[in-house]
Amino acid sequence: MTSDDFVTVGRIVRPQGNRGEVVVASETDFGETRFGNGSVLQVRNDNRVSALTVTSSRPHDGRWVVAFAGVGSIDEAEALRGAELTIPSSELGRLESGGYYVHDLIGCRVDTTAGATVGRVRDVQFGTGVPLIVIDGAAAEVLVPFTDAICRRVEIGARLIVIDPPEGLLELNETGGG
Repeated sequence: MTSDDFVTVGRIVRPQGNRGEVVVASETDFGETRFGNGSVLQVRNDNRVSALTVTSSRPHDGRWVVAFAGVGSIDEAEALRGAELTIPSSELGRLESGGYYVHDLIGCRVDTTAGATVGRVRDVQFGTGVPLIVIDGAAAEVLVPFTDAICRRVEIGARLIVIDPPEGLLELNETGGG
């Protein structure tokens, strides 16, 4: 398998405590499954790839606290800081209509309903109640809530998202918020 055959489901933020647990920023809606006991995740850190098995996990403050087999100290957990957690793309489940995987959205061109090109999706942020698509715009980074009210059409095959932004949203981003 190549790295394109894997999908990121989380990133290790930092150690938690002194027994080898780590805090994971989830990039999946299926945390219970992806970080559940016995799950095997590919860990990508500094151009190294290894497989780790989850021995325990729990949600905590919007993130996950995860323990892996063979990681039993704060130093071993610290060595994982910043690592990307991935699964084979073949393990992805089918989503309901209107659901999208982050990797499907990244790289999509974003146009307004008026036909103006805003830019391309670089990332999706989940830190707020509503996911935000991060767009590399001509003048600045643009953050747009990924909601039906704004994102009117998503065509993954055409790599296109058409938005109808509320007045001032794009201009707010262009000036850096004020």
